[in-house]
Amino acid sequence: MAEAAKIPIFKPKHKGHQFVIYGDSCSGVPGAPHEMTFSQVNAVIQRLAAPPQFICFPGDEIMGLTTDADALRRQWAYWFEHEMAWLDRAAVPLYHTTGNHTAYSAMSEDVFREVMAHLPPNGPPEQRRLSYFVRRGDLLMVFAHTLWSGLGGEGYVETEWLERTLARHADVKRKLVFGHHPVWAVNGYAGDCQRHIEGANGRRFWDALVRHKALAYVCSHILAFDVQARQGVLQICTAGAGTAHRMPPDLEYLHAAQAALDDDGLRLQALDRNGRVREWLRWGWRLPPSTAWTPFEPRLAPTLPADCLQKVDEARLIVWKITGQLTGANDPQPQTLLCANGEADALPCLWLGIVGHDRRLMLSLSPRPNRSPHSWYGPSLPAAAPFHIQFAIHSGMGPGGLLWRWDDDSPWSSLTGASPWGAERLKWPSAWTVGASRGRQPFRGRRLCLKWHHLSYALDDCLG
Repeated sequence: MAEAAKIPIFKPKHKGHQFVIYGDSCSGVPGAPHEMTFSQVNAVIQRLAAPPQFICFPGDEIMGLTTDADALRRQWAYWFEHEMAWLDRAAVPLYHTTGNHTAYSAMSEDVFREVMAHLPPNGPPEQRRLSYFVRRGDLLMVFAHTLWSGLGGEGYVETEWLERTLARHADVKRKLVFGHHPVWAVNGYAGDCQRHIEGANGRRFWDALVRHKALAYVCSHILAFDVQARQGVLQICTAGAGTAHRMPPDLEYLHAAQAALDDDGLRLQALDRNGRVREWLRWGWRLPPSTAWTPFEPRLAPTLPADCLQKVDEARLIVWKITGQLTGANDPQPQTLLCANGEADALPCLWLGIVGHDRRLMLSLSPRPNRSPHSWYGPSLPAAAPFHIQFAIHSGMGPGGLLWRWDDDSPWSSLTGASPWGAERLKWPSAWTVGASRGRQPFRGRRLCLKWHHLSYALDDCLG
């Protein structure tokens, strides 16, 4: 039988880093269904055109969830000695975080420490090898225990040691933080502790990442591939290493993520069990100043290809700068900023405007007629004062690719929504309006003005 073709990878330039992230195999049980699916994802990693410099596994390697410590040890032994026997861990280090299948009690935390004796013991004294950090040249990686029994268990993570560690390594150019639970809801799966880190605890955690200029927080737990941004920091969720039976087949898929990180930023591709690129991202855009963007003329907008947001081999970034002034009236009725009209009497396929007494930015997407639109929300705009805000569509980020920032010097954040899909379902519209939606929901302020800019990245140009 012919050997399977090698899979092209993102390669770093100069002294960058090339690595793989995948999680949630929930295996370690001989003959169980996840052994087969996990082996399929492992086979993809073995087909990469070059081996990764290291692998990060953000939790739930084994099925776990037992009160029998010896059963846990047997699962770990099978996972390392059989399922991961293909990996030369002396040449390619494997870094782990705790997870709700592996460190769900004081007993399981003790077993985790025992089987992870190769991990650095540089975390908090009471969390040795549950939390730790690794420094690889100009890259700092911090691995956090997001379900520490000493704070209450699942969904609780300490932040003081994290703050000290990030501050102590302030000279490091690039910082990644890993944990099992997301901070921000993924695909609408929300709920303190079980779905994501407890709310107040998660905000403290995220504030530390922002203060210390982390590039990304990498997690798993929710069975999806998802990327979103908050205050310029990415949350990357990759949990597709084996538990296919719980994934919506039309939305998510088994996968591993291959990444490169260097002075050009982060490139990341999600490879399914057949080695196909399903989603990919380049983070680190080179946008010209918004003063140089082009005035948005609705009649010229259709010049973009109809499928420009739907191509897997091309990532499209489209940004608008929106300025104007609202009236001082307490006016909760919707006001249109930008609208792409749908077919005939269908709802607008894209509507961006202001809603409610708090004048919140709202985006509505309705890519299919007669189906309920999905909505995303942003910040509140000032009343009776000039405003300026920027809105972006990034076709390579799924639902997290609907973003906003105040100005050129502000960080990007994803709009908040509960949808598992984003602009990639949207055909580029042929009919646009500014300040009104087919004559309805008009903008009732003054001096509404839109400028825009768009660019694209070809996958083949980024892959080595």
